[in-house]
Amino acid sequence: MRVEHIYRYPVKGLTAEALEEVTLTPGQCLPHDRRFALAQGDAPFDPAAPAWLQKRHFGCLMANAKLALLHSAFDPRSGDLAIRLPEGPPLVASTRTEEGRARIAAALTRFLGEEARGEPRFLEAPGHNFTDVAPKCVSIIGLSSLHALEQAAGARLDPLRFRANVYVSGGRPWAEFDLLGQEILLGGARLRVFKRITRCPATEVNPETAERDAEPPKWLRQHFGHADLGVYAEVLEGGRLAVGDALEPVEGDLLH
Repeated sequence: MRVEHIYRYPVKGLTAEALEEVTLTPGQCLPHDRRFALAQGDAPFDPAAPAWLQKRHFGCLMANAKLALLHSAFDPRSGDLAIRLPEGPPLVASTRTEEGRARIAAALTRFLGEEARGEPRFLEAPGHNFTDVAPKCVSIIGLSSLHALEQAAGARLDPLRFRANVYVSGGRPWAEFDLLGQEILLGGARLRVFKRITRCPATEVNPETAERDAEPPKWLRQHFGHADLGVYAEVLEGGRLAVGDALEPVEGDLLH
């Protein structure tokens, strides 16, 4: 299988950022992936003692489809986050200052309107990632599986609906499920696949229009008897990963 796309999502629920290459580190997510989040005012998240919380506590596409209308870009060198809103001038603010984070929170809160609960906070907690599952990991989708879903449902689905880190081509549909519990080589890194990804209503949201115009979880259950697409893998040995690299099992050939 071949790596076709690599993405990070610096702010939970906001824009995917394409990467040509990345260095994976043992026990970590992709660098800057889900590094920031807009915590709802009633979220019991303490940046001084960060603990994993379910996505409903944060701005996310599952509950806030309109976030897809925002276009964001994060510069890790300067720490600046740029957000282009549907109306008005773009916002550029520092994630490294209290003032900058307050400006980002205020802009996102105004945009969410009635969907904002209490006084949302734009947060970062060093060493913490605002991921959908507690273990730090990399999400991988086989494009053959996605194409099988498209064919069964009779609908085209933008891969970015599924917000994975790595998209791979080649192999048969659902081959990645055979890797559960197995170690894989992904570029120059070694990972262990530990969980299938169960899909939620976030995938119903069109990443271009913010409309809920598809039902991937329903279609998966209807046509394949489950609601899963993609897998999570933890990084065991770090290394460079680039577009064009191979994904292959450490032992045997399970993908063909």
